[in-house]
Amino acid sequence: MQIRFERVTQRYDGNALFTDLDLEIPSGRFFTLLGPSGCGKTTLLRMLAGFVVPDSGRIWFGERDVTALPVHKRGVGMVFQDYALFPDRSSLANVMYGLDARNVPAKDARARALAMLERVGLGSMAERSPATLSGGQRQRVAMARALVIEPQLLLLDEPLAALDVKLRVELRAMVRELQLESKVTTVFVTHDQEEALALSDVVAVMDRGRIVQMGAPADIYARPVNGYAADFLGSANLVPVGGGKFKVVRREEIGIGKQGDLPGIVEGVEFRGSVTGYRVRTAVGIIHVDTWSVQHGRAHERGEEVALRLPPDAREVEDR
Repeated sequence: MQIRFERVTQRYDGNALFTDLDLEIPSGRFFTLLGPSGCGKTTLLRMLAGFVVPDSGRIWFGERDVTALPVHKRGVGMVFQDYALFPDRSSLANVMYGLDARNVPAKDARARALAMLERVGLGSMAERSPATLSGGQRQRVAMARALVIEPQLLLLDEPLAALDVKLRVELRAMVRELQLESKVTTVFVTHDQEEALALSDVVAVMDRGRIVQMGAPADIYARPVNGYAADFLGSANLVPVGGGKFKVVRREEIGIGKQGDLPGIVEGVEFRGSVTGYRVRTAVGIIHVDTWSVQHGRAHERGEEVALRLPPDAREVEDR
């Protein structure tokens, strides 16, 4: 199901958060709203859920105008960062909740809920309460509850943010697999660029109520329209070239050694396992360099004079 925002305007305290926003979310794809706190991404998600009605404009689910449609009539599944499970109900009862609300016969609802819990790897924990589950298990229950109703649209409000790094990586793989299986149109809100790169078919990079750039993650990463997009979807160096213009140079694109076209002094070294990062002071400012630890061999040391090799075909942008 395709989603469309048509000339949507939303104000808070007299200030416009969005003005005449047009946005299309393709059917069956994993679509990510990426940006910092306060950029408007969660407000867009809440508009889709029906919790917020825009001041003007229209929101369409396919050919259906849902702008003023109540939450319970939208056919939307939603997963929150804080799980939002009923603490006094079992995992099974939590997953059955949406089916019960839709008057699905109890026997059928139970069978569907059990099957979905099995799908997320929690079949053996169906009778356990949320309090006895880990954070990752509770998030799996929340995913099962959202998907069991077979929603037209799945909304994910930073559902992995409260988990530790290893568990986040495991669960994002499960989230993506479930979305591909169900083919449900999915809108994901995050400020985590790694999650956006790993999960998305399409990313919309947001800044203060504007969509700065939208496209496939690999396209935005390779061809950012400005410094903001470059730095928000993958860390980048913005090297001034004069006339108010900058070259976007990714950390991993830079060579570091004794020969190169930009001399500098190593001010910091970070060993991060497979990657070693360097902070190098140069005549054009601080440049960050990432190298593969194994391939690079001996680490450069703090205070060492080095030379950087910049890619000759780096993309040029006009602003940060």
